[in-house]
Amino acid sequence: MTSIEKIPHNVLLDLDKLEADVAGSVPGRVSPSMSAPVRSGPMPDYVEHQYGVSRVGALSAEAVVRDYEAAAKEIEAMGAELVGAAQRCEAMTEEVHDAIAYMRDTAAAYREEAKQIFRRIEDCAVLTQAVRKTCETIRHRIEHSDAEAR
Repeated sequence: MTSIEKIPHNVLLDLDKLEADVAGSVPGRVSPSMSAPVRSGPMPDYVEHQYGVSRVGALSAEAVVRDYEAAAKEIEAMGAELVGAAQRCEAMTEEVHDAIAYMRDTAAAYREEAKQIFRRIEDCAVLTQAVRKTCETIRHRIEHSDAEAR
């Protein structure tokens, strides 16, 4: 593989433009590119070419500012994703609070039901004890009345 084949296609240069840029950068010679700003597409609002900058300098500056601008847009996009994540987190937090309230209500209902069952069991125990006592009392009366009748 030759050294030119190793260079990505988007990096290959126009040799005529490069020659003109080099010739324009030689001291004492003024290139036409130095007299007017270079525009190769819209640039961010916060930068502007200086008068007299060489084409190579202008293109290099544009390339760097475009890379920085692309990175800045990616950072902003990441910020938007974070806002979305925060909104999903807030929604999830609200759902968690609802779930906690439901659990508290359910626990309170279980306690109330436990209290009712507790009372029923104790009421049954008291009733059973009263029935036994009544049965015992009646049995004693029956036994005493049988003993007196003999």
